[in-house]
Amino acid sequence: MSENQSSYRNIMKATSIFGGVQVFIILISIIRSKFIALFLGSAGMGVIGLLSSTIGLIGGISNFGLGISAVRDVSAANSSGDDSRVGLVVGVLKRWVWVTGILGVLIVFLLSPWLSELTFGNSDYILSFALISITLLFNQLNIGQLVILQGMQKIQYLAKASLIGSVIGLIVTVPLYYFCGVAGIVPALIVASVVSFVISWYFAKKVKIQDFKLSRTLIFSEGKNMLRMGFMISLSGLFVIATTYIVQLYISDRDGVEQVGLFTAGFALINTYVGLVFTAMATDYFPRLSAVAESNNLCKKTINQQAEISILILGPIIVMFMVFIKLVIIILYSNKFVGIENMVLWLALSTFFKAGSWSIAFVFLAKGKSKLFFWNELLANSYVLVFDLVGYYFWGLTGLGISCCAAYLIYFSQVFFLTKIKYEFSFGISFIRIFVIQFFLAVSCFLVVKFIVNPYSYFFGTFFIMISVWHSYVELDRRLGLRNILNSFIIQRLKK
Repeated sequence: MSENQSSYRNIMKATSIFGGVQVFIILISIIRSKFIALFLGSAGMGVIGLLSSTIGLIGGISNFGLGISAVRDVSAANSSGDDSRVGLVVGVLKRWVWVTGILGVLIVFLLSPWLSELTFGNSDYILSFALISITLLFNQLNIGQLVILQGMQKIQYLAKASLIGSVIGLIVTVPLYYFCGVAGIVPALIVASVVSFVISWYFAKKVKIQDFKLSRTLIFSEGKNMLRMGFMISLSGLFVIATTYIVQLYISDRDGVEQVGLFTAGFALINTYVGLVFTAMATDYFPRLSAVAESNNLCKKTINQQAEISILILGPIIVMFMVFIKLVIIILYSNKFVGIENMVLWLALSTFFKAGSWSIAFVFLAKGKSKLFFWNELLANSYVLVFDLVGYYFWGLTGLGISCCAAYLIYFSQVFFLTKIKYEFSFGISFIRIFVIQFFLAVSCFLVVKFIVNPYSYFFGTFFIMISVWHSYVELDRRLGLRNILNSFIIQRLKK
């Protein structure tokens, strides 16, 4: 097996493992939401949403983005082969997740009266905020364990920790909702955070890491870069939240809460069901890219490989998604949501540009260029906000889809030229060919769905789906030896 083929297989292996886990986690989330709706009603769901959003917002500030920034340091230490260096970085990480976790607890605990008034308009939830402040500590400790697994590239442990934590969390919290009703919300949130931490701690303990004695000076000096980059990442995340919030307020002010619901449902459809592929790939990709960050040539090779696999996996999914979009919306939501069809079509088309830009943009974090990452994301969020407001003003929900597609096209160009100038990056002919073919098939499906009535649109759309699947299969076989893998699998099954 060639080195290139081995690299592609590692990408596919990690993606398939975590992709499957993401599917189960989504199913668990759907089941949990169903039970909450049955036992607590819409009011209970609203309380959970407001409590979780408020805690999540403060956590996003107080956790200093260690869940991303520390992965780079652990991965780089692991790739060096120096066990003492790994022990040092992991030791520093463990100290700082305690510090940042306690910081989050103190912020929520001290501000609980103000948070209750701000969030619910009364003082009834002061105790609730005071109690669930402890979840910020357990969440941060959990993040620390997951960073160790991800940075050390223990993908199977990471997948098991995520899946088992979600399953046990569901089993433990549902009875609390059933027996205690709304009064069980706070205990359920606390128990869920504790369970996730215990499970991740169990798997992280399986990774043998050398102990390293740390002084306060060393903890601060080694953790400084980790915190600086993490803080920039946190700020960038807050810009995304702020942009979405402003757009939601604008939509609500012009056309009411129902339109906000349609906007949320449309983006959730893409981010949840198509976005799980990005989540699955990022788990393995960022540590791999961080491990070769010192070499521009190796970065270029890694980015191209990841971008190729991303398009080959996403291409057929997006094409199928577009052809059967109306059925997907009705099945996952209801007939009342068919108004988001045109918006989702544009969002699906934008995924191609998102995949390309996503593959490139990780290099800023991998190389530790936190300021460059920050300004790059700030600029992007600025024109995303303008495009969204203008798009909705002129074309409503469809305009939001168009604005997203335009924004990702510009962002794709932005990160490409930035990395070309800074790191001599370029896309290979192989990626360009794959991108053009799959994007052409997606545009063809877009036009079929827009201008050909059913059932003829399904007929022509299915034809393009078959071409997309066949193209992906041929290209994946060329990189992975997919045919040999499938033949070996079939032979083993027949022997059994």
